[in-house]
Amino acid sequence: MKELSLLFVLILCFSCADSKKETPTPMQTNIENPEIGFSTSVVLLNNPTQEQSHLPRLFGNGKDLYMSWVTRKEKTDYLNYAVYKGGNWIGPETITQGDDWFTNWADFPVISEHNGTILTTYLQKSDTATYAYDIRYNIYNPRTKTWQKNVLLNTDGTHTEHGFVSAVPVASGFEIAWLDGRNTAGGYNAHDNHGAGGSMTLRSAIIGDSGEILNQTELDNRVCDCCQTSIANNGSVTMIAYRDRSDTEVRDISIVRKEITGHLDKSIETVHADNWKIAGCPVNGPAIDAFENTFGVAWFTAANGEGEVYVSLLGNQDIDPVRVDNGNATGRVDFDMLSAHTALVLWMEPKGENEVIMIASVDSKQGKTGEILISEISPDRASGFPQLEVIGNFAYIAWTEIVNGKNSIKTAFFSTTDLH
Repeated sequence: MKELSLLFVLILCFSCADSKKETPTPMQTNIENPEIGFSTSVVLLNNPTQEQSHLPRLFGNGKDLYMSWVTRKEKTDYLNYAVYKGGNWIGPETITQGDDWFTNWADFPVISEHNGTILTTYLQKSDTATYAYDIRYNIYNPRTKTWQKNVLLNTDGTHTEHGFVSAVPVASGFEIAWLDGRNTAGGYNAHDNHGAGGSMTLRSAIIGDSGEILNQTELDNRVCDCCQTSIANNGSVTMIAYRDRSDTEVRDISIVRKEITGHLDKSIETVHADNWKIAGCPVNGPAIDAFENTFGVAWFTAANGEGEVYVSLLGNQDIDPVRVDNGNATGRVDFDMLSAHTALVLWMEPKGENEVIMIASVDSKQGKTGEILISEISPDRASGFPQLEVIGNFAYIAWTEIVNGKNSIKTAFFSTTDLH
C-alpha cells in the first residue's frame, strides 16, 4: 500500500437544546491548561430523549443539527430522531421499532439529510447466531411527508455480520459504506473467530432520494472485522476511511477514494504506517471529514504499546501526523474540519476510575493548539462512542451517560471562538 503524507487540524463543538426557549446553564468550565493556555465553557442542554436512551448519532447540514438515538422499552427498541433548528428542538419522532434488532454499543444507527430527504439505518437479526444481522434503512420523502421504512440494504442472503455503517449526502442521494461479512459465511459463531470462513469486506452503494439502491460495489476484500467506517464528500470526491487488515495482521487506517461519477480508484492508500499488528479487532475506527478540497482523518492506534490518537490532513506535504491525546487514550474518535487548515477532534481517555471526553483543536502549521474536557464518562462499553458536530461557530456533542445501570443521553455545546 502506498502511504499518504498527511497533516491535520481539529476543533471541537457540540450542541443540543430543549424544545422550549431557555437560557442554558454552563455544565462546567475547563481549567486553564498551563502548557496550551486556554479555557472555555461547555454548556449542557436539555434534549428530547427519554430514559433508557442511548447510541446518539449526529449529523449537521451546515444549518440544522440532526440527532438519532435508540430507546429501549422492555424488549423493544425504538429508533427516534429530532432536529435542532433555530434554537429549538423539533420532535422527537419515532421512525420505526422492533424486538429483533442487533443493538450494540459500537455498531449503531446512522442519520443523514439531503435537501430535506432523511436517511436512517438500524441493524436487524437475520438468524439465531450472535453476529448474524442485516442493515435496514429508512428514507423520508419531504414532498410526500412519508417514510419508506425497513428496506434491506445487503441482499446477499447470508446469515453473517453486516454493519458499521457510515453515510454522507451526495448529488444523487446518499453514499453509504458498511462492513459486509458475506464471505465469512459458516466461518464463525463467536466474535473471537472472525474471518475463519473468509474475510470481512468493505462495500458501498448509492441510496437515491427515492430510496433505490444503486452502484453496489466491493471496495476492499479484506478489512478489520468490527471497526467503524467513516465517509466524507466535498461535492466531487467521496473518501471512505476504515481499518484495513493485511495478510500479516497489520491493522492500520486506509482510505478509498471515489469520484462523483462513481469511478473507483482501487489503489487503497494507508493514511499512516503505524504498523499496528494485532490478532483481533480493536473496535476503534477512524473519523474523516472534508473542507473544500482538503480531507482530514483522526484515528486510534496502540502500535507503540499504549493508546494514541492522531490527526492528519490528506495532502502533498510530508508532515507527520499530530498526536492529540494525553497518554494511554481509549480512542472512540470523532472529527470535524473547521477550515482547510484547522479542525476539531474528539476522543476518550482515562481519568482515575472513569473516562473523560476530550476535544482538541489542531492547526496544520502549529499542531495541537488547545483542548477541553467535555465530561467524565463511564468506562463501561455501554457508554458507546461520543459524537461531535460543528455548525457555524458552535460545536455540539452528544454522549451516553450511565447512572445506576440506566442509560440517558447528554448533549452540550460551546463556541469554537473560545478556542482562539
